[in-house]
Amino acid sequence: MLALLGGALVVAVVVSLAVGSVWLPPTDVAAVLVHQVVPGWVDPGWPATYDTIVLDVRLPRVLLAGIVGAGLSAVGTALQALVRNPLADPYLLGISSGASLGAVAVLVSGAMVLGTLATPMVAAFAGSMVTLVAVYTLASSGGRMTTTRLVLAGVAVSYVLSALADLLLSTAADPHLLSSIRFWTLGSVAGAEWRTLPVPAIVVLLGLAVLLWQARWLNLLVSGEESAGTLGLDVHRFRTGMFVLVSLMTGVMVAVSGSIGFVGLMVPHAVRMLVGADHRRVLPTAALLGATFLILADLAARTVAAPQEIQLGVLTALCGGPFFVWLLRRQARRERALR
Repeated sequence: MLALLGGALVVAVVVSLAVGSVWLPPTDVAAVLVHQVVPGWVDPGWPATYDTIVLDVRLPRVLLAGIVGAGLSAVGTALQALVRNPLADPYLLGISSGASLGAVAVLVSGAMVLGTLATPMVAAFAGSMVTLVAVYTLASSGGRMTTTRLVLAGVAVSYVLSALADLLLSTAADPHLLSSIRFWTLGSVAGAEWRTLPVPAIVVLLGLAVLLWQARWLNLLVSGEESAGTLGLDVHRFRTGMFVLVSLMTGVMVAVSGSIGFVGLMVPHAVRMLVGADHRRVLPTAALLGATFLILADLAARTVAAPQEIQLGVLTALCGGPFFVWLLRRQARRERALR
């Protein structure tokens, strides 16, 4: 499965680099990439503009879409295990909205004390962390957390935070900044640059490595807190550490791509149908499938209505909305059957 999804990811990258306002032969695209990795293997007989289009314009965007797709899928998988709820997702729980509010606040205020790249990431991390703690606290009040309570808490917090972000945007003095932030808040990787790639790539790779390292404990937590505690897991400490990790990953991804919803909801469920529920298999498979999905979604976003571009978050919501309704109805049927 990993080999199959890895091949699909390579194909998606090449197709995304080839298709656009200027169509490039896929063989030439592959040759450009190979020439950059191993100079001398292929004869550079393609036009010089191909290098600019592939390497400077499209490749950073494709790579950022892959990084964000892999990260959101991994975070969604971890959240569903941590709160033991199949409907958990950074977008539905309001974590993405909290991260967006933090980033919007520093962008509108202009308080870039750590630089134009690091400051929004730190603010987004803080916003996502506070939001996750708030939603989890609201949903688990009374000692029992249900699917309905979790979703309602996430939606309520998300609406409040989105309203606050809109309030900040409505008071922005610079109209050009306002339009660019609004486009970003709906989810987009159009602003990808080479300088923006290292931080999210490192955070997502390290975060995925930590999640794989803790996959056994995630499996135990899904089976129940009491059984996990009996087998030696400090549930409170483990959950706190994982909350910090997923908040950090979400904050960094939102800072570079805006709020892209439902990827962390759809991909883990699709992966479990393919490889089962063991997180040692689910996490790497979800990362590959999520990267492939978001690369293809971004390709559709910039080509379906060309020359205009559709926000990436809009397309993922169009896919994820019906999926969420189906999943919610299935969960309700299961709960009725258990009564």
